Parts: sequence; C-alpha cells; structure tokens
Amino acid sequence: MTHLRPPLHRLRRVPAALLTVIMGVAVLAGCGGDDKAKDEGKAGAGTGFPRTVTHAMGTTEIKKKPERVVVLDTGELDDVTMLGIEPVGAVSPHMKTEGGFPQYLSAKTKDTKDVGPMAEPNIERIISLKPDLILSSKVRHAKVYDRLKGIAPTVFTETTGAPWKENLKVHAKALGLEKEAQAAMSAYEKRAKSLGEEIKKKNNGTMPTASVVRFVAGPTRLYQKASFSGIVLSDVGLRRPASQDVDAAMTDVPAEQIDKADADLVFVTVADDPKKTQQGAVQANPLWKGLGAVKNGKVVQVPDETWMSGIGIQAANHVLDDIAKAAGVDAPE
Repeated sequence: MTHLRPPLHRLRRVPAALLTVIMGVAVLAGCGGDDKAKDEGKAGAGTGFPRTVTHAMGTTEIKKKPERVVVLDTGELDDVTMLGIEPVGAVSPHMKTEGGFPQYLSAKTKDTKDVGPMAEPNIERIISLKPDLILSSKVRHAKVYDRLKGIAPTVFTETTGAPWKENLKVHAKALGLEKEAQAAMSAYEKRAKSLGEEIKKKNNGTMPTASVVRFVAGPTRLYQKASFSGIVLSDVGLRRPASQDVDAAMTDVPAEQIDKADADLVFVTVADDPKKTQQGAVQANPLWKGLGAVKNGKVVQVPDETWMSGIGIQAANHVLDDIAKAAGVDAPE
C-alpha cells in the first residue's frame, strides 16, 4: 500500500488535518475502498472479500459480500435468516404438505421467492433473482451443482441434519459473518445447558429420558443421537431410551414394536397428512397405550418444521422451549 502514499517531503508541508484525510483515503483505497470498510465494520476484522471458501464440492471464490442469497434447503434458510439476511429465493421443506416456508420464519421471509421444489429447484427462477451466492448441500443438489455455480458463487456442505453446527460455520464463512455465527452458537449452547440444569434440579438430580417419534407416510421413525433433534437433546443433557441411544440418525419401527419409544418424555411430530401415516393405528395400539409416558400424560406433539426440518439455531431454540414446557420448567432467556 506504500505506493499510494505521497512522498514524505511533501507530506511535511500538508496541514495536520488534511494529512489525516489523505492517509485515511490511501488506506481505504489500498484495502478495497469504502465497501470493504463497511463490510469489516459489520462482520469484524479479518472477514473481508474477495475470499475463497473450501466446501464439499471444492473451492469457490466470493468476490464481494453477498447481498442476494438463494438457499436450497431448510438448514440454510434457518442459518441465513438467523444471521440477519432475508434470502431472495428459497425452497420450502420437502415434507411440508401445505406448502410455503416454515411458519417460525414467516416474519423473516416475507419477500423471499419460492424457487422449489427442493428435489428439482427452478433454475430459471433462480437466474431471474440475480443471486450473488447460492447455498445448499451435496446430498441434496450435487447433480445441479455445475448449473448453479454458473449462475453465482455456490457453496455446498456435505449433508444435512447431524452436522448442522459445522454447516453453520461454512455458511457464515461464505457470508463473512463468522463472529456473529459463533456468538449465536455460544448463546444457544449456554441456553441448552441452563435448561438441562433446571430439568435436573426439578428431578432431584436425575435427568429424565426423552424419545422422539415421527409419523411419516411409511414406517414410524424413532430419531436417534446423530440427528438434529438428537443433538439438541444431547445439548440439554437428556438421556435416551435404548432404542435411541445410538450414534445413528433414526430407525424405523413397526406398530408391534412401538414400545421401543417409551421414555419419561415422548415428543411426537407428524411430517405428512396424518391419514397417510400410521399415527392412528399406532396410537390405537395397546402397546402405545401402555407406554409410561402415555399413562403419565408426558406425550407431547411438537412442530415437525422445527424438530425435524429447521436444522439451525433458531429451530433449536424453539425445540428448547418445547422441552422446557414438557419438563415443567421455565425456558431460559
């Protein structure tokens, strides 16, 4: 940046106030101008653009701070809106039968255009939105990655669900908002820990067990530790029944094995039209009616869009609220 500074013998003749202005302009010019200064003011030092982001599909250069972002999965939608950006385009959850974006994010997606369906995003619509960043995952959209990166810088994580915390780091890196993401994650983890302490205190030093049951069009699912909801439960410190105390995402159970779902607290979500699921048959089953949680009134139906599809800090905080209510304690601030 020294080539931008006037010779020293000339600077000595310049009044002090004017000298300050000259040096300030020189520094800004050498570092990328006013835009970069504003970016660093918002995102913190060391997060300037252009930058190269390493991700599941290789590396992507992002020349300027993204302003028009398209997200092609719900975890990305949660992350981006949590970081204060309303995406210009997004897809709705693939199991949201009534369509539209998640209700819990409705205030943050008022002007977001639907570019779905998730399985086959509308490429023409994405192009029309003129994005400067596209976020998704390899497991969802590897087949259209080359088309997407021809539209705008595109960053993919490997998969969704269990690695949601690491995925946030990738998304934040692409947006230049690493410090904000870290602060939000720290606040969430502190809140989850505080909730766990309150639940343990209420239960005389013993953490209750918690089970997660999801009714879908097909076999009923029990969600295990390597899932979004499973990680949130672990952050709180809740114990899991044997069927779910496994480092996997989920397991399918027939109606005659629904007793595997029993726990002190049973959280139930419905991902589809209930008539298309086995919910009615399962809950009419004597094995279901015999569950301790059913007898004790500790079966709680919770939103699928936060417990299953949200996959981000905002959804996780809603999950904490549901856990607190079910456990009979106040949710931490």
